[in-house]
Amino acid sequence: MKICFWGNIAGALTGNTSGGGELQIALLAKALARGGHEVVVIDLQTTEDFITGDGIKVYKIKGWNNGIRIIRTFTHRLPQLYWSLKAQKADVYYCRIRDFRHILAFWAARKVKAKFILGLASDLDAMNFVMRLKYQHLVSFGGLWSVSNGIFIEIVYPWLLRKADLVLVQHEGQKNILLKKRIKSLVFPNLFDLTEIPVVTTHSHKDFIYVGWLDKRKGFAEFFELVKKAPSHSYKVVGEPRDKTGYLYYEKLKSFENVSLLGLLSHADTIYQIANSKALISTSPMEGFPNIFIETWACGIPVLSLYVDPGAIIKKEELGEVTHGNLHKLLQAMENCRNTNEFAKRAKAYVEHNHALNANKIKEISCLFSELFNNGK
Repeated sequence: MKICFWGNIAGALTGNTSGGGELQIALLAKALARGGHEVVVIDLQTTEDFITGDGIKVYKIKGWNNGIRIIRTFTHRLPQLYWSLKAQKADVYYCRIRDFRHILAFWAARKVKAKFILGLASDLDAMNFVMRLKYQHLVSFGGLWSVSNGIFIEIVYPWLLRKADLVLVQHEGQKNILLKKRIKSLVFPNLFDLTEIPVVTTHSHKDFIYVGWLDKRKGFAEFFELVKKAPSHSYKVVGEPRDKTGYLYYEKLKSFENVSLLGLLSHADTIYQIANSKALISTSPMEGFPNIFIETWACGIPVLSLYVDPGAIIKKEELGEVTHGNLHKLLQAMENCRNTNEFAKRAKAYVEHNHALNANKIKEISCLFSELFNNGK
């Protein structure tokens, strides 16, 4: 069976991921390739074709940067992306991360009589427009492309959710939201490669760690308030500012002696820093199933979340604390946080059973795609 992906995926395939969604696409592609399937990636950024060690074929889009800059999206890029996708004549096309251009993959799939899978990357993908307006559109302005992409997404994405042959969600909460809209879906947990867990010879469980883009949308302002209210603790911050809010509080944190600003680190170095921390602090008001949560639990470290508890997993599995927007309770959770061998064992077992990219998971993924291909929607 041949499966086709598209996006800015080449970096994630070679250990230099640009984001969580891209990382999940790369891990899924690796799982399918290791399951014996032919996997191709149409990449927007790569300048050359290549084949990864897992046998994944990565193709550039010819003529991607041709044309007049202002109008080339419509004169060159969209047509070339469509033709590149169609030319693969894949059996299954998979899309993830909100983007109106997924409709090109859908059209290509229908043209070659293939199946189309849409994977959710955030709770916002399942929610209504008002929620996306509040937590995304009004807090993350990225210029003309962001506005136009946002408008087209709001037109295309709800339609794709209903037309896809299979919709994959990250947790039961997303599934329940879609069910209320009469859209059926299947829970497909995020993946994690356990080989990326670093060997830590000297554990230091002194610092709380914050990881991610430093901006308003990710709750960086709330993290700054937390640091101000809890000066007796020490903190590590991994990431770079991405908006005015992020730059403002990033500059202010430079004067805090109990805060270490580590900047943007590689994926491996980030996991190493997590493994040498007391707990992960999350203040983001809206997520899907954060990769960083899984990576933290894989290191045996708890997650202390101000808002997000994907599918109520933190509560059900006792993997940390979630305080439902109550900053005072989060401060209490920090005071009561203890790293124990019993917790580390439970957290690692949860990841091993639910998210680990191992032989059982590869077989499960292969069966899922094969069943869709052979039996239809």
